[in-house]
Amino acid sequence: CEDCGKSLIGECKLHGPLIRAKDRVIPSRARLTLPHYLTLRVLELRAGNQQILGVFAKKVIQKRTQFGPYVGQLSTKLTCYDESRLVLQVLKDGGKYFLDTPNEDCGNWMMFVRLARNQEEQTLVAYQHCGEVYFTTVKSIEPHTELKVWYAADYAKFMEASAVFIKEESDVSPLPPVAKEPVDSWICSSCGSTFATFALLESHQCIHKDRV
Repeated sequence: CEDCGKSLIGECKLHGPLIRAKDRVIPSRARLTLPHYLTLRVLELRAGNQQILGVFAKKVIQKRTQFGPYVGQLSTKLTCYDESRLVLQVLKDGGKYFLDTPNEDCGNWMMFVRLARNQEEQTLVAYQHCGEVYFTTVKSIEPHTELKVWYAADYAKFMEASAVFIKEESDVSPLPPVAKEPVDSWICSSCGSTFATFALLESHQCIHKDRV
């Protein structure tokens, strides 16, 4: 204790405890790579405070939008398996390797994308190109919709999986309802007005240009 000059085990009974200042929590590499128009939501909290996360759209994402490449560690053995995520492999230098993501500092946000249980909920397709794995949207994704992925036909053959994955309803665990969060507003830098879509903001900014 700097006040009484004694070395103590625990708190000083005369002057009390120290005021503890905590370091700021730094997001993991995977969370920092999340595009601004996507968001992570906690879908379930399991034992040991384990969070089950999903990736959701905050605005409309057009069909044929490509994400990637998927970032992971090349490994001959899969060390981290999650039944809600796709197992991914790539062919490099004649060898077949897993794209392993043992923790959030070894991958990017794509590691959070859950697999699609049927064609109706599938929004992304996974495929290999030049030794990398990419996800591409197969339909326009509306705000508050979860991004879910399954293999492309050729990649499914490479992964020795079916081209279409359909899980029996009895095996599907019901998910708790997810509260919708507001979509980001677009703000005019000239007057501070806010708009629901970027198209409306562009139209509004034309007025400022005409005035100039």
